[in-house]
Amino acid sequence: MMDALHILSFGKGGWGAALLLASGVTLSLSVLGFLLGAVFGAVAAGGRLSSKRLSCWLAKGYGTVFRGVPDLLTIYLLYYGGSIALTQIGKFFGGAGFVGLPAFATGVLAIGIISGAYQAEVYRGAYLAVDHGQFDACKALGLSRLQSLRLVIGPQLMRHALPGLGNVWQLVLKDSALISVIGLVELMRQAQIGAGSMREPFVFYVAAATLYFVIAAVTASVFRYGEARAWRGMARA
Repeated sequence: MMDALHILSFGKGGWGAALLLASGVTLSLSVLGFLLGAVFGAVAAGGRLSSKRLSCWLAKGYGTVFRGVPDLLTIYLLYYGGSIALTQIGKFFGGAGFVGLPAFATGVLAIGIISGAYQAEVYRGAYLAVDHGQFDACKALGLSRLQSLRLVIGPQLMRHALPGLGNVWQLVLKDSALISVIGLVELMRQAQIGAGSMREPFVFYVAAATLYFVIAAVTASVFRYGEARAWRGMARA
C-alpha cells in the first residue's frame, strides 16, 4: 500500500503529476474532438434532412462509414494517410524524410469525424422531435430560416438532443484512449509508460481507471445539469 502511495505521489519519484497532466490532455482532446464532431454532426444532420438527394446520400454515406468502420482503423487511416500526403508534398518542395501529422491534431480530427457520425443522428432525431407547430409559428411571424433555427427551433432541438449527446460524450471519452496508438501521451499512454517503468501495472491501471471515472462522472453531471435546466418548467413525456 505504501509503495502504491509513493508511486502515485506528487513528490520526487512519484507519478501523480504526470498522470494528472495526462488527464488534462485526455480531457482537452475529448472536448475539442466532441466540439468538432458537433460541427460535422450538424452538417450531416442537415444533409439527412435535406430534400436534395445528393446531400442526403452523402450524409447517409458518412454516417454509415464512420459508424461501421472500427474507430482504431479510422485513426490509423487518418494518421498514416495524412502523413504520407504531407511527406509527398514535402518531397515536391525538396524536403526529405517522413513527415508525420501532429498526434494531438490528428486525434482531435479523428474523434471529431467519428463522433460527428453519431451526433448527426442525435441532431436529426431531435429536429424531428420538435413540434411541427413551432415551424408554422416561425412562418407566421415571418422569420427567415436562419432566424427560425437560431431563435426558436435550435433551443428546442438542443433540449431533445442533450441526453443523446451525453451518451456520445461518454463514447468520445473512451475513444480518446485509442489515440495513444499514434504516440500521443494521454492518460492511457502515460499509465502504460508508468506501468512499464515501475513494473507496477495494477497500480497504474487502477489509477488511470479512477481518473477516467472521475472525468466521466464530473462531465456527466454537467450534462445532467444542462438537461435539467433545459427542461425546467416543461412537462416531459
